[in-house]
Amino acid sequence: MKNNFNLKKSITTALMAAVISVLSPISITIPISPVPISLSTFAIYLTLYILGATYGTISTMIYVLLGIIGAPVFTGFSGGIGKILGPTGGYIIAYIFMAIIAGCIIERNYKSGFMCFLGMVIGTIVLYIVGTLWLSHILNMTFIEGLGVGVIPFIPGDIVKMVFAYIIGKKLRLILSKGGYV
Repeated sequence: MKNNFNLKKSITTALMAAVISVLSPISITIPISPVPISLSTFAIYLTLYILGATYGTISTMIYVLLGIIGAPVFTGFSGGIGKILGPTGGYIIAYIFMAIIAGCIIERNYKSGFMCFLGMVIGTIVLYIVGTLWLSHILNMTFIEGLGVGVIPFIPGDIVKMVFAYIIGKKLRLILSKGGYV
C-alpha cells in the first residue's frame, strides 16, 4: 500500500508541475515594469496548498528546471538560461524559496485560512525581496526603485491570487485526499 501511496503522490507532484508550467506562460506585460503579470504565483500557491512543502517545492523545482533547459514555461512562453540571467530571473529562482517557506506554513496549518494566507504572504515577501535584489542589480537601479517596478504594482493581484488559490486548493485537496493522491 505504501508504494501505491508514493506513486499517487508522485503522479500528483508531476501533475502540479504541469499545472504550473501551463499557467505560468500566460502573462500580461505592463508598461511601467519589465516584470509581467502572470499566473505563476497563483499556480505555485495552489500547488503548495494541495501538496504541502516537500512535494510542492519539488513541483516548483521541476517547473524552474524545465524553463532553464529551454521549455517555454516562463512568461510569454519563453525559456532558457537567458531568462534566468535577465531582469526577472531572480523572481523565477525565488519561487523555490517561496515554495519552501509558504509550503511549510501551509502544510502545518492547511485547515486555517488565516495561516495559509499568512504563509503565502510570508513566502511572497521572500519572493519579492530576492527578485527585487536581482532586478535592481541587473537594471542598475536602487532597491527602492526596484520595488516600484517589480513589487508595488503586483501586490493587489497577488492578494487576489492567494484568495483564489486557497478557495480552489481547499476543494481540490479534499477531492485528491479522498483518492489518496495527497
